[in-house]
Amino acid sequence: QRSPGRQRVGVGTMSPAIALAFLPLVVTLLVRYRHYFRLLVGTVLLRSLRDCLSGLRIEERAFSYVLTHALPGDPGHILTTLDHWSSHYEYLSHMGPVKGQILMRLVEEKAPACVLELGTYCGYSTLLIAQALPPGGRLLTVERDPRTATVAEKLIRLAGFDEHTVELIVGSSEEVIPCLRTQYQLSRADLVLLIHRPRCYLRDLQLLEAHALLPAGATVLADHVLFPGAPRFLQYAKSCGRYRCRLHHTGLPDFPAIKDGIAQLTYAGPG
Repeated sequence: QRSPGRQRVGVGTMSPAIALAFLPLVVTLLVRYRHYFRLLVGTVLLRSLRDCLSGLRIEERAFSYVLTHALPGDPGHILTTLDHWSSHYEYLSHMGPVKGQILMRLVEEKAPACVLELGTYCGYSTLLIAQALPPGGRLLTVERDPRTATVAEKLIRLAGFDEHTVELIVGSSEEVIPCLRTQYQLSRADLVLLIHRPRCYLRDLQLLEAHALLPAGATVLADHVLFPGAPRFLQYAKSCGRYRCRLHHTGLPDFPAIKDGIAQLTYAGPG
């Protein structure tokens, strides 16, 4: 008869045969989801390590690279420099050139007098919008993190855009949207870019509606609606009857196998 201690060891130990039986499944999963695994390692593990070692955030490291490699006053060259840094050094989690072309084309096509961007981050999409604005156009961009906003402000001014063209507001979108009309003299947003947190898209869209900041015909663009995804936002936009919806299918920058998309909504009015 075995002792109780030896019985516990036997129960808690996986036999080599069972472990080997699971090996093909593990290998299959790693191969199938290798792009997601690379993304996880790059954006979480390696980024956290570099943050600790350098004392700088990724957007601060990217800006340091821009300062030494990009041409001041040339937003196109600054954007290309950020793309190069993201592809060759650290994945920046930015919009990237493929989505960027979609955004710039729509801004040029719609020629909005005023654009609202929720989620400045490093300023990449801000520069895309700013260089495509019509003469006299205005861009208000909102960033909740003060440290990130400081980097974005430097990048925007380095590109040559002053505060009359691009105004950066530091604060959460939930707090800023109700103040846009009174505090920032924004009576309507002809084009809105949602690029902050997908889980906040629906809340912020409904806030824009509630404060009558969307004129009929306004365009709302929302990034990352497929990855990581904004299902409640998409369901609302398709079912409420106030929007015409189109989805631009893309991949993530530097990870084209990971499918994502930009939602394009056209506001029909309060109905």
